[in-house]
Amino acid sequence: MADRSGDDAETTVEDASPPRETDRDTLSDGDTLSDGDTLSDGDTLSDGDTLSDGDPIPDDLDDAGVDEAVKRRLREAYLNDEENALIVTRVRSVGDRVAVEMRPPHGDATHTERFDAPRDGSLTESEAFVEFLQAAGVSPLDVDELVGTRVSATYDPETGWRVDPEYRGDDAVDEPSRLAGARDWLWTYRAWLLAALLVGGELAFVAVLILVYA
Repeated sequence: MADRSGDDAETTVEDASPPRETDRDTLSDGDTLSDGDTLSDGDTLSDGDTLSDGDPIPDDLDDAGVDEAVKRRLREAYLNDEENALIVTRVRSVGDRVAVEMRPPHGDATHTERFDAPRDGSLTESEAFVEFLQAAGVSPLDVDELVGTRVSATYDPETGWRVDPEYRGDDAVDEPSRLAGARDWLWTYRAWLLAALLVGGELAFVAVLILVYA
């Protein structure tokens, strides 16, 4: 039997129910991830959470970045535009013409200028090529020195590379000069042109007579 004493005794009964499990660990607004903390596969970041500099990059960002080929092409294009020049890499004969192959200082693109080659032993038949050599500072007797020479040029998105007018020779002649040349040619050969017109007119008149009276 239980001993019933007269002293006031306070009886405490412990809560027999197991302690409540706290909610899943979450980050409060003031909590931050330490350098050593990582997120498990099931954890997610809310819209307001951000990763600090020391946090690992998520797996889906491992391949993020700028492709090396893109960076290389941008660098080459930028440097080419800055230098505005082409470098002569080869001079060769193509039929009765001379082909001067060039490329920009950076990259593998090529540009070719073609000129009439000397014929019958006279440079007057290749004035454009001679002017190109003079603009490049190369003598016709030392054409080997042309390889490696820098030629001033500009790039146009529609037409590509174009060397400066001083290197183009006859191509640099403007429209008024062309008209003046045509006028001089007409004046030089005016007698032949007049004779051709007379003969042609007579032949046309004879042809008309034949058609009418035949």
